[in-house]
Amino acid sequence: MLVYLYDLKSSVKDYNRLKRNFYYHLNKNGYNQYFWKTKSVLVAPDEMERALDGFFKDFNKFVVAYKIHTDSIEEME
Repeated sequence: MLVYLYDLKSSVKDYNRLKRNFYYHLNKNGYNQYFWKTKSVLVAPDEMERALDGFFKDFNKFVVAYKIHTDSIEEME
């Protein structure tokens, strides 16, 4: 299982345009099905690693992204 944490980085002036463009392409490619709890975290199966890495690489100038390989996720109470 893969966990991607990301944040958009842009000036205030360009932020809304970047956000629309980023989420448009995320939805267009069908990656929005991997949202988990928030729009800044994606949880995907290992098979999606290459596709999601490529997606984030396309936006590497505008997005800070971290990838975590894990076996499970537990909610803290």
